[in-house]
Amino acid sequence: MTVSISRTDIATLVFVVGWFMSSVLPAQQPMSPPDDPTRLMRTPRQVAEQLAAVYGHKFDQVAYIPALPLVAKLSLSDLTGEPKYASEVTQIVAPFLRGERSPVPKSGSEQAGHLIFVALADRAEGADRERWVALCRNAADQIFDANGQPLPLMPFHNEMSDAVFMSGPILAATGRLTGERKYFDAAVTHLASMRKLCLREDGIYRHSPLCEAAWGRGNGFPALGMALVLSDWPEDHPARPELITEFQRHLAALKGHQDARTGCWHQVIDHPESYDEYSCTCMIGFAMQRGIQRGWLDQAEYQPSVDRAWRAVLERTGADGKLVNVCTGTGKQKTLEDYFQRGAINGRDDRGGAMGLMFASELMAAESKKE
Repeated sequence: MTVSISRTDIATLVFVVGWFMSSVLPAQQPMSPPDDPTRLMRTPRQVAEQLAAVYGHKFDQVAYIPALPLVAKLSLSDLTGEPKYASEVTQIVAPFLRGERSPVPKSGSEQAGHLIFVALADRAEGADRERWVALCRNAADQIFDANGQPLPLMPFHNEMSDAVFMSGPILAATGRLTGERKYFDAAVTHLASMRKLCLREDGIYRHSPLCEAAWGRGNGFPALGMALVLSDWPEDHPARPELITEFQRHLAALKGHQDARTGCWHQVIDHPESYDEYSCTCMIGFAMQRGIQRGWLDQAEYQPSVDRAWRAVLERTGADGKLVNVCTGTGKQKTLEDYFQRGAINGRDDRGGAMGLMFASELMAAESKKE
């Protein structure tokens, strides 16, 4: 007897299996880092090169997760003098330069994915630079309505603290690249609106207005985002002092929640019973290091926190790119318990690898300034 299976039957089967896997089988559980003292002997350059061998080899979707490793690889070439990393990036992004792909963001993640075009514009001249800047505008111009007036919030913000990073840096960078003040002014409004939505009285961010939970990466995003925003912010803009103060206030609040034993920040920032989380530790560590280097944070006060965070990342980063305790992708949740239950990814993870590479390259940049 011949059994005929239609495409509809196959699709239904795939759906049922997927539902079973996500609903019945348990999520990955947090784990402790391996006891391997040799991991601690690596330099930021060694870790960056190990992560670069695993992550940042494609750019099928213009989104922040595949974009950030490419940004870091461009920095890696600058810092090491080895052109292979930049050459790889150039090959990957060639379709965008040729005009074969001209993306318009449909999410906050895609807006932040345009940060690679900022890094490319900074290294280009003439027509190439004009092309990269035009792509930056595709994202940044979404802040304006049909009459050219800035919206209170960038579209696709979803009321999540992630939007400090997803939108803020591309606005500031586009302002710097074009010299047009309107992007900075729009960023001021967007960032103020995000603080109103998500910033708690104690200085850390709730993930969204749905509940007061201070998700780990939901604080990593504002920390990283504001570090990048301020890096592009003009000295003479009247909002600069306030933005630096807000950055300092947030980082001071986060500093008090760093785990004294592990050096990590937690899956829920102010709940040390939640697991130590890799990606937010990288993001906050990056923000602190950038703040120290740019003079926004006191080195004597914050360098020990950066050093502890880096040790934690060393322990949790394998030479093969396998990572420990990267929180899975997380939309806004309704309760604190929902954040406690988000799975921890152990192994290779593009999001975690991107943040680890960003942190390592930032430490390399700091070391290069000492030489």
